[in-house]
Amino acid sequence: MASVAGAAARQPEAMGRQDQTLIVLARLMEGGQEDLETATDLGRLAKLLTDDVDLVKKGEPSVTAVIDGDCVDTLVCYLDMRNPETVRGHAAICTSAYLKAAGDDGNKKLADFFHDRIRRGTYDDYIVAFCVAATIFPIVPDLTSEMFLTEGFLPSLGPLMRRKWKSRKVETACLEMLNAACMHQHCREAVQKYCTEWLEEIVDQDPEEVVKAMRTDPDLHLQEGSILMRRHSEQVQNLAAVVLAKLRAVQPIKPPSDLSGPRVEQATTSIEDLSRLFTKMLLKNPEHATHPSIEGLAYATLQPKIKEELSKNKEFLKTLVKTLQAAPSKSPVTYGALSILVNLTVFQPVQSEEEKKMNQLKAYANAMGKLQPDPLNDHDYVMERCKRVFEAGVTPVLVTHGIHGSLASKSLVISIIYSLSMVPAFRGQLAQQGAVRLLIAAWTAIPETESKSRRTAAQALARILISTNPALVFGGTRPIPQSNAIRPLASIITPDPDAETRDLLPSFEALMALTNLASTDDNTRDNIVRTAWPDIENMLLSSNARVTTAAVELVCNLVQAPTQAIALFCETTPPTYAQNRLRILLALADAHDVATRSAAGGALASLTTYDAVVRAIMAEQRGVETVLRLSREEGEDLRHRGAFILYNMLVRDDQELAKTVREELRAAGAVEVLTGSVKKSRSAEVVEITIQALKALLEET
Repeated sequence: MASVAGAAARQPEAMGRQDQTLIVLARLMEGGQEDLETATDLGRLAKLLTDDVDLVKKGEPSVTAVIDGDCVDTLVCYLDMRNPETVRGHAAICTSAYLKAAGDDGNKKLADFFHDRIRRGTYDDYIVAFCVAATIFPIVPDLTSEMFLTEGFLPSLGPLMRRKWKSRKVETACLEMLNAACMHQHCREAVQKYCTEWLEEIVDQDPEEVVKAMRTDPDLHLQEGSILMRRHSEQVQNLAAVVLAKLRAVQPIKPPSDLSGPRVEQATTSIEDLSRLFTKMLLKNPEHATHPSIEGLAYATLQPKIKEELSKNKEFLKTLVKTLQAAPSKSPVTYGALSILVNLTVFQPVQSEEEKKMNQLKAYANAMGKLQPDPLNDHDYVMERCKRVFEAGVTPVLVTHGIHGSLASKSLVISIIYSLSMVPAFRGQLAQQGAVRLLIAAWTAIPETESKSRRTAAQALARILISTNPALVFGGTRPIPQSNAIRPLASIITPDPDAETRDLLPSFEALMALTNLASTDDNTRDNIVRTAWPDIENMLLSSNARVTTAAVELVCNLVQAPTQAIALFCETTPPTYAQNRLRILLALADAHDVATRSAAGGALASLTTYDAVVRAIMAEQRGVETVLRLSREEGEDLRHRGAFILYNMLVRDDQELAKTVREELRAAGAVEVLTGSVKKSRSAEVVEITIQALKALLEET
């Protein structure tokens, strides 16, 4: 410690990094500090270790050289569950920084610490070792799983947990370690193999057994604390149930390899039994909802049968919403409750026809039929579950957590609202309850690297805006700028480049939502064109007729803004772009799909008020023929568009242009076409515009 004393004599700014590390470690090893002081020192050490990674790359000596096994022992012992939460949190950050800085040497020291504590075998050593393993599992899963799977370790836990004289802290620490270990597949398989039997014993413990034991053992009541110490605590039972839930939900029960000869099957605690246990725990004390009940249900609701059962339990749903409302924004209870709601409302991924056929073939090829989809995951069942969740009043609570929660919580909230937005009847209420504001804010706040969450938020926003009046959504006392919705919607016009299956539904919904926004004012139309025109133009040529129709309908609304109509379809320098766009519209007005022809006709009806567009139609080889074909259609809606286009083309301020149009239309048989349209039409509106077009056509030059 001489070097530590010497370092302490110097001013902090004059000390090297290794000396600073020694000073902090000396205080931590000495102990006796207040919790806040300990947390502060752990934070300083974490900072030194974090900076060390970059400084070592520049050639400076590492501070980890002065951290020996005793120092590591001191550091990780602050992860002990008996320490305050603040100290444990700082110790976890510090341990993570140390393992990153020390590399293989740090891993070796940590493994040595763990094995040494387990060999000692005292209750105190077990508690510390288990707590350390539980904490570092998410930090260094490979190292921890290697420690965890050491030969003989897992089989030794059964006798430890079955001891007559119990230590609840040992049991709690052990189960928290197993709970963390279940995140790793190989560890989960090992837990199922070696620990399932005694985990079920803990969960199935009968409180009356201790009373019965007192009657048969006359000396039992003479032993102080014997009744309590020979029972597993309720907390331990709950933790054991969570571990079992993870095994049942994620790790299938493996049948015995040897099926020959008579055997007695061991009774197992089913996932349904565990779900009822967790539900009972939650309903029993909703004001103080425990993390185990929420976490257990988060895993149990991965099973379709559990989802359906819980969604029909109105008391459970209301209690879950209240629990979520009362939970801190960044807490395990919040994350667990949101996970339950995600599981209850999640729809199955969209599959192409080819994928459906492949899955059917796999199901036929599987003798046990394990690949057969569960009908409880079908669309109609999920829709009903979404309705029940929505009716429980979950939206305002989701909005609160979506605004103030962590990135992980935001992603879960987005997923839930995305599912709820699948029900058209709820979209208006979702907007009224703040979902639009939340989705826009979340899309903006989530990093671009989290593309899936951003796209999900944008698609949920699109669905809501398709079905709601923009004036109502973006009005009110605290209005949201309508322009804020354009960028999220524009981001999903192009199909997801990272998706294995090309899904055009987000493109379609984004175009529909933008069409709704484009019906409002010219500023919005201008903003949409500036933000998204290249993608919109590409969608005009989509292989999907519904997407093409949606794109043309959007164009129809966009060209209501004179600046955009002129810029996109009337510019003569360079003329190619405007001509090509008009050529595409004329082709779509002659498309096989009726809805596409109607949308293109609507766009041309707006654009033919401009001389440049009329000249371009006349210049096209089949331009006049395409317009006249609209007036021959069986549907009155299409004939109305055709008559409107012809009327606009004939009524011009430029008399020379008007004369040319009349002559060419007469030559093409427009008189007969319009006369026939008048005879077929029953709508007064169609008849009126057709007669006006006919009068203009017959006007003498």
